Amino acid sequence: MAASAPRSDDVDPSTRTNVTNAMKGEALAHVTYREYAKQADRENLPEVAGLYRRTAHTELREHLTEQAKLIGLVGDNAANLRDSTSGESYEATTMYKNFAEQARADGDRQAARLFSEIAKDEAAHHAKFVEAAKAVTDPSSGTVIPTDVQAKRVAVRAGEPKVSSPRTLENLRTAMKGEAFAYAKYTLYGDKARETGQPRLAKLFHRTAAVERTEHFAEEANLAGAVRDTAANLCATIKGETHEGTQMYPDYARQASAAGDTAVADVLNDTAKDELKHAKAFSGELSKLGRQCSTSS
Repeated sequence: MAASAPRSDDVDPSTRTNVTNAMKGEALAHVTYREYAKQADRENLPEVAGLYRRTAHTELREHLTEQAKLIGLVGDNAANLRDSTSGESYEATTMYKNFAEQARADGDRQAARLFSEIAKDEAAHHAKFVEAAKAVTDPSSGTVIPTDVQAKRVAVRAGEPKVSSPRTLENLRTAMKGEAFAYAKYTLYGDKARETGQPRLAKLFHRTAAVERTEHFAEEANLAGAVRDTAANLCATIKGETHEGTQMYPDYARQASAAGDTAVADVLNDTAKDELKHAKAFSGELSKLGRQCSTSS
């Protein structure tokens, strides 16, 4: 790790964009690996499941958290609520609405229904965050931060995509990435609220994060066929970790260094090394299964 983090307002805009993209990848890896671990459990592969859970923890609580500090992702509670209300508004009124219309036009009615249902959920989240913002910024208003958010636990089962349109499948993957990043951000925002003596706000953030992961992401993952058998999951993981370790993070590090963000470059180079270690560990588990990845995959 770098000896000291840069001030977030000193980071070049291109570096900020790259770090944000990296965080989205780490968030997606975190939630996906948790589902891969459950699939390994179903196949009675405890060592693989354990490796996935440990790596998932690293992706969120080390890589993403460290990157968030580099760009000042987590602000004060009021700033975190502004970001959350903005994101939920976009998803409710624009993104999911458009995805539903496209899925309906493409004949993917199940996906259209899901996108429409999630849009309603996000609108409800937006309303609760607006109420919470009023309570935080105007304590004299008497507004109470709502905490009545309940998450369903949806099981993600291994299988092929359940949609026919490539556009719908791509939209599902985009939505999954968004839900994963929302989960990660709300987790960190909730931690911040708890640390600053706002337990009700912490509960609102953490409970909303749970909805994004265990309900929205899971439902989308089932339609997208995001989980397969463990051997296939391992191959997808090895490919992803290798890409991050050999290409994405080194490229981002070089760009950060060229922009004068040397401390950020140090962190990204360290992360690249971690991802290659992950790839090696997962390759070892695949070898124990006596399986190989297709060179065309």
